[in-house]
Amino acid sequence: MDPTSVTLRPATPADAPAVHRLLNDIDTIEIGHPETDLHMVENDIAGNDTWLAEEDGKPVAFGMVWEETGEPVDDLAPGTARVGGDLYALPGRTAETAALLAAVEGRAAGLAADAGAERALVHLGLSTATTVDTAQLESRGWRPVRRYNVLTREVDDALTPPGLPAGTGLRVCRTEHERRLVHALLEEAFAEHYDHQTRTYEQWLERRELRGPVDWSLVWIARVEGVGDAAALFGSDNRDAMGWVGALGVLREARGRGIGELLLRRAFAEFAGRGRTTVGLAVDTGNTTGALRLYERCGMSVHYAADTWELTVDRKG
Repeated sequence: MDPTSVTLRPATPADAPAVHRLLNDIDTIEIGHPETDLHMVENDIAGNDTWLAEEDGKPVAFGMVWEETGEPVDDLAPGTARVGGDLYALPGRTAETAALLAAVEGRAAGLAADAGAERALVHLGLSTATTVDTAQLESRGWRPVRRYNVLTREVDDALTPPGLPAGTGLRVCRTEHERRLVHALLEEAFAEHYDHQTRTYEQWLERRELRGPVDWSLVWIARVEGVGDAAALFGSDNRDAMGWVGALGVLREARGRGIGELLLRRAFAEFAGRGRTTVGLAVDTGNTTGALRLYERCGMSVHYAADTWELTVDRKG
């Protein structure tokens, strides 16, 4: 099929159940079982630019992009906008993949123009076992630049919260002041990480709420003698497949004291107490703080891996 003959249309809220089935069919091929939640598909369709390719009324490919908010803290060239995206296609759907890539690149160029930027740096996340034909990405200039592992660990109600070492304290985030403190701690802890973008509290909170209401009882702050409040963990319990650790950050001056492990094991026990049997998180394999070793030491192992593919496109217009 000629890519120019493929018809794409924006997904609507009414399409969410069908797109949900498509993504879970792709999950089953890539990782062995479905793991996409309907409410997340609904939120994605509502909050992003989307495209849907169909055959006989049934979705066969789906893509979306969004403009990243926040100020980059790396050496990104001035005049460059950040754009994120996802792309899914059933095996063999090369024409639909080509049409979706063209749509993603075109919209990224438009977002750059809207932002007054000269170009857009686009990041597309794809499983390492993706059903998408990556040769098409390479032929268009895309390249993989980073790998992330999704790690999981089984938990049960025999787990109990770890004891607190001398000189440390742990508390649940309860107040608006503490919510802002969690934001500040995570911003500082991740400031030197790859692709980090500094976000205001409002931008950060909006991004978190895209996946559903925040359960602040799953957000903890750790305090260390001689440092003060020094670490935070942000958890969520809105995925069907597992409890999720969305972020775990420790300030540089408090690292090496077991604070990250303390927070993670506290989260394991809490999720187990809520009836969860699995807890997961995503980690940048290039992380230089030892996060991957910490998670492995705590009994987590690779569930699947994903690559970030990158392309720079010039603004449109």
